[in-house]
Amino acid sequence: MNSPGPRRILALALPAFGVLVAEPIYLLFDFAVVGRLGALALAGLAVGGLILTQVSTQLTFLSYGTTSRSARMHGAGDRRDAVGEGVAATWLAVVIGVVIIAVMQVLARPIAQVIAGGDDIAREAESWLRIALFGAPLILISIAGNGWMRGVQDTMRPFRYVVVGLIVSGVLCPFLVHGLAFAPHMGLPGSAVANVAGQACAATLFARTLLREKVALRPRLSVMRAQLVLGRDLIARSLAFQACFLSAAAVASRFGAASVAAHQLVLQLWNFVALALDSLAIAAQSLIGAALGARRTEDARDLAWRITRWSTVFGLGLAVLFAAGYRILPGVFTNDLAVVERTHGAWWFFVTIVPIGGIVFALDGVLLGAGDAKFLRTATLAAAIVGFLPLIWCSLAFDWGLPGIWAGLTAFMLLRLGAVVIRTRSGRWAVPGSDLQVVDKER
Repeated sequence: MNSPGPRRILALALPAFGVLVAEPIYLLFDFAVVGRLGALALAGLAVGGLILTQVSTQLTFLSYGTTSRSARMHGAGDRRDAVGEGVAATWLAVVIGVVIIAVMQVLARPIAQVIAGGDDIAREAESWLRIALFGAPLILISIAGNGWMRGVQDTMRPFRYVVVGLIVSGVLCPFLVHGLAFAPHMGLPGSAVANVAGQACAATLFARTLLREKVALRPRLSVMRAQLVLGRDLIARSLAFQACFLSAAAVASRFGAASVAAHQLVLQLWNFVALALDSLAIAAQSLIGAALGARRTEDARDLAWRITRWSTVFGLGLAVLFAAGYRILPGVFTNDLAVVERTHGAWWFFVTIVPIGGIVFALDGVLLGAGDAKFLRTATLAAAIVGFLPLIWCSLAFDWGLPGIWAGLTAFMLLRLGAVVIRTRSGRWAVPGSDLQVVDKER
């Protein structure tokens, strides 16, 4: 079997990029529709959406962990067990999703009140959240579907399914929110209903694809347990990211409204760059897992550095573009001179970490594809504790402002860079075989 070339890598990466950016694009549309209702409804959507996002993003192991396990089996020529990982992940998605509905329906009001800081906004957020929560199992089914389908190197159909779901939500949203044509005028809750309808369409398409594979659909507890063990490490890694970005937002808020706005502006640009770079990381995850499952360790090592070179060049190109837009881009998003001025304090740190991210995200994908989640968990936690958090709290204590915050983010990325490069060069991650439990024992 030949090592995949540029065309194959792009065939996996481009649809994955589409899946990654589709949801943020829809959220901007949703905000624009709800924004016509006024600031209170928009604030309610922001708070409710934040709560639901924080819950669902902690469960991305259903995607990333499933891809790692499924890709190894796919590489070993065992499609039945590769798809079986998707069955197990889907059962977990349903069970966890139902638990989220039950628990969060009880906690929706107090959580909304804590985050909103005001009864009016909390009421709006609660009204949206109570409906949107019924989409939690549907979101997780789609996440699981993305996971196993990436594992068998099919990224185009998940892209289509996600786009269909978002189109349904996008069409329904203005009709239900504003009562257009014969639709009821639901206001903010109409946005939640539209979201759940779109999520139901996408989840149905993923479930139908799983059924058509004609594999056993009974829950296999041993596989589900193994996925949860892998998920434990990925959740810990995700919590380290959340601690960093929530701390950054909290410290930025202490420097005033202009600093918060500037921080969020640069952070959103960074999030977009991360999504773009992550598409190559997803391709790496799928291809590396398959190569190791097929016991082609030399191909896996070669592929790891080849995709990393691609991602580095991509990151450097983006960094050059953002460096050239130093004076222009902030003004595209705001005409507030104070905000524009504050963005300049963070801008060069942002430009610096873009090419670093090109290397880090690619090697993250390599190590995730190899199922090396324990190492990634430990490295990310260490980078957050040693590099990011001390600098960010020093930024608050010594009034360093946004440069201090983004210096912390830069240190975080540099420490992660050193960790993943050393790990990848060591070759300890490249253990062949289709059973990740056996592979973990051999590391």
